[in-house]
Amino acid sequence: MADEWVVGIDLGTTNSLVAFMQGDSPVVIPGEDGERLVPSVVAWTDEGVVIGNAARGTLMSDSASAVYSAKRLMGRDIADVQEELKLFPFKVAEGLQPGEVLKVSVGGLLLTPPEISAYVLMQLKKNAERYFGASVTKAVITVPAYFNDAQRQATKDAGRIAGLEVLRLVNEPTAAALAYGLQKNRDGLIAVYDFGGGTFDISILKLHEGIFEVIATGGDTHLGGDDIDNLLIAIALDDIAGDLGEDLRGNGEAVQAIRKAVIEAKIQLSVVESAMLNVLLPSGKRYLREITRAQFEELIAGVIARTAGPCKQALKDAGLETAQIDEVVLVGGSTRIPAVRQLVDELFGLSAQGKKPHTELNPDEVVALGAAVQAQILAGGSAATEDLLLLDVTPLSLGIEALGGVVAKIIQRNSTIPASATEHFTTGVDGQTNVAIHVVQGERELAKDCRSLARFDLKGIPPMVAGLPRIEVKFLIDANGILHVSAREQRSGKEAEVEVKPTYGLTDEQVETMILASFDNAEADIQERQVIEAKNEADTILTAVDKGKSHAAWQMLSSDEIAKIEQAEAELKASLKGGDYKVIRRAIETLDQATRRFAELMMDTAVSGAMKGKTMESAGESMGEGPTAPHPFAKAQVMSSRAETDAETARIEDSIHEEATAGESTED
Repeated sequence: MADEWVVGIDLGTTNSLVAFMQGDSPVVIPGEDGERLVPSVVAWTDEGVVIGNAARGTLMSDSASAVYSAKRLMGRDIADVQEELKLFPFKVAEGLQPGEVLKVSVGGLLLTPPEISAYVLMQLKKNAERYFGASVTKAVITVPAYFNDAQRQATKDAGRIAGLEVLRLVNEPTAAALAYGLQKNRDGLIAVYDFGGGTFDISILKLHEGIFEVIATGGDTHLGGDDIDNLLIAIALDDIAGDLGEDLRGNGEAVQAIRKAVIEAKIQLSVVESAMLNVLLPSGKRYLREITRAQFEELIAGVIARTAGPCKQALKDAGLETAQIDEVVLVGGSTRIPAVRQLVDELFGLSAQGKKPHTELNPDEVVALGAAVQAQILAGGSAATEDLLLLDVTPLSLGIEALGGVVAKIIQRNSTIPASATEHFTTGVDGQTNVAIHVVQGERELAKDCRSLARFDLKGIPPMVAGLPRIEVKFLIDANGILHVSAREQRSGKEAEVEVKPTYGLTDEQVETMILASFDNAEADIQERQVIEAKNEADTILTAVDKGKSHAAWQMLSSDEIAKIEQAEAELKASLKGGDYKVIRRAIETLDQATRRFAELMMDTAVSGAMKGKTMESAGESMGEGPTAPHPFAKAQVMSSRAETDAETARIEDSIHEEATAGESTED
């Protein structure tokens, strides 16, 4: 036996599992009842809290005292789950506002989704400890690939509450590929289609010499077998209300009885051509309805069709055609549905290539098996895992809102994690002492169209001329896919950082359309961004020219030079009234050319002043560019790679400042 066991856990919407590496193979650990699947159900009874199969009975007899599918609530807020709450027997706390952490009222308690999930994790931990006869404190936990930062943080919180050190969060389809890769040990391109109880993921991986590299991922954090169940439940409730005159929508126990019958029928329809919904109602009447597989497939067509879009997009992101995919792996209980398998066959052209999807490993267990493989890798490896390496990706781009509301993307989607990237920004207002950093996630060009992750302030910047500060913003995505952001003003050394911890997650609409919307609106977004950036640049140069008129160098210009500058200035101001960025750019270039000699005269004066022992600040004041009243907060401005002249000017100013300071020190 090992000195310290590290387990792999699949914390699922419907069922959860715990596994470990036994020799060279991953194995699922059974529960006290001998079952390997632990239903993700928690109930409060007179005897205390019960989890799994023991809680299912309470769900049927006292539904208000039980919670299931808590994973669908993780990292979400009240606005995200309004429709589902109509079918859930449990209630959420009253008075919750959008943006607040959800709290479920159950068993006389108010609990958050991570606290509920922690009970499931505690049961899995208990099962493993009983099996090993030793304490278990470390685990790898899987999450849907499309879980956002809030949902990942919620999962880590659940692990901590359960007394587990979460060594790594691993994307579910990646874990499945690990399990298959360990068994097959083949090189090639693998598509993992993961359709579970509450989430859908698609990942494209490249396997080569033991390295699992995720090259694209997509999905929907709110799409799964529960949605299919809810469609059937809604039909049954309508039938019962219309044909039998009983409205059971507010009756938790009755709805759960219908839900149980619906799930049984759904499972039967994967192997037979028809199934019967058979429910004994509270009135003593019996609801009977036969459903054929054809009727079932017609009903769920819309749900399973929603998985096609992310699959096509993932292939496009990976730069692959379907024929280039060597293997397709099916994961999740919902992939047992024949219509789902037919859709996968059509999406990847399997039959035409004489291929079949991989279903050798139990689709309910394969994610937990892969988690066990990763746990063994992190624990130090064995002969079976020592040469394996996992490279995952981030599903959505990350950046900050810059001046004008545009997004400066710092880490692009499908970047391999862990990932680190740095971008440089500057200020857009003279005397600005603080910069507001707004972190966003998404594919659109403007911050208002992306998801807000966090806001923090970089304070205490010495007041300087706009464009002079050098603000370095660094993004770091750790191996769990969780983001850390830091900002530092390089001249003063002032810095701030934040671990992004939003309180709730993406809405259904955002999850489904975020990437697709970026393509649908790409042209309009880019045009709007170009106009904003051109106007920002125009405002900067107009302000500089206006300030320069009070400088002695202005008097050194000829009347013709002044006339050209003023004409170009008027043309640029006129161009700003329109929305054509090309016109604005041409006007900027005209003014830039007209003021070139003026800028040289101002620089000559600055150099002369500094060399006489003046400080940079006093030289700046003589140019009319000294510190103004500090601007409290403003967004950062992207430092344009086009502004080579500005960069050269900054280097000259730095050199002048160093020489002036050295001169003052000598005199002292």
